[in-house]
Amino acid sequence: MQIGIDSFAAAISDPATGLTLSPLERMHHLLEEIELADRVGLDVFGIGEHHRAEFLDSAPVVILSAAAARTENIRLTSAVTVLSASDPVRVFQEFATLDLISRGRAEIVAGRGSFVESYPLFGLRLEDYDSLFAEKLELLLKIRESAKVHWSGRHRAALTGQAVYPRPLQDPLPIWVGVGGTPESFVRAGMLGLPLMVAIIGGEPRRFRPLIDVYREAGRRAGHSPEKLTVGLHSVGFLADTTDEAAEIFFPGYAHTFTEIGKERGWLPATRAQFDALRGPTGALLVGDAKTVAKKILYVNEVLGGISRITFQMGVSTLPHQKMLDAIEILGTVVAPIVQNELGVTPVRA
Repeated sequence: MQIGIDSFAAAISDPATGLTLSPLERMHHLLEEIELADRVGLDVFGIGEHHRAEFLDSAPVVILSAAAARTENIRLTSAVTVLSASDPVRVFQEFATLDLISRGRAEIVAGRGSFVESYPLFGLRLEDYDSLFAEKLELLLKIRESAKVHWSGRHRAALTGQAVYPRPLQDPLPIWVGVGGTPESFVRAGMLGLPLMVAIIGGEPRRFRPLIDVYREAGRRAGHSPEKLTVGLHSVGFLADTTDEAAEIFFPGYAHTFTEIGKERGWLPATRAQFDALRGPTGALLVGDAKTVAKKILYVNEVLGGISRITFQMGVSTLPHQKMLDAIEILGTVVAPIVQNELGVTPVRA
């Protein structure tokens, strides 16, 4: 199982202190976090894509390219690329270039995005939310398959044999499908035989087992081997020396972020009782000391029928930089070895 971290480059005020880092400071802290993740042996680091004031990840490939020059082994991926609002030609070119810079460590996690600001920003209709993604994913896969592309669709000018360069070092360039809870998305990924990245930010992970089974069955029916139908999880989590310490450090920022998002989506404010329930033995949050979190990873792996990757979203709000570095070190040096030893496998590196 690969273990890693995702970041949205949050630039939100620390609710405990009111401190807001400058974009310059936050970006350099983020690069230091990726460097440390590489040094402590984590497998993957992902950067999201948002077009909002509280996040600095509107150009994730630029961040990943900077990280590529400062790291040696860690895989560098999007988390996710909002493909519906992007040009697949440019997406492929950018990640192919990243793949060359990183010597074959780039990946794409393509999704529709959970926020919608990118649609009006790029002149797109929200009503086309799903058809944009389906069509652009088809084109992205065509480009991956061949340098010269023949393709036509509704939302973009046709390609009539034009070539797309550069080509990546990896052949094929890894492309995952990022999903939330829509059954059609799981079926689509299975039929295409693409690896699946499931975002689980609340509730109980085991409720996703029927959807993952649907993905695997759709892939089997489409003729894809089980080895191609791999599942990863994007989860909210944080680590400290003790479980109580991890909860106390993480909760204020977690509550602030999810309460603010909830105002837009009609959710109730985040409470400590909810938070504590979600970090319980069967809840979605991976918050605690190393042994507690490792035990929960193994539980999630079992109830979902086996996963190949789990990534921690630690920075849902601004946290003290040193606390983030401490959490990354615990994840790489303590949690990952426990999990790999229990599963009887060795870490997968580029």
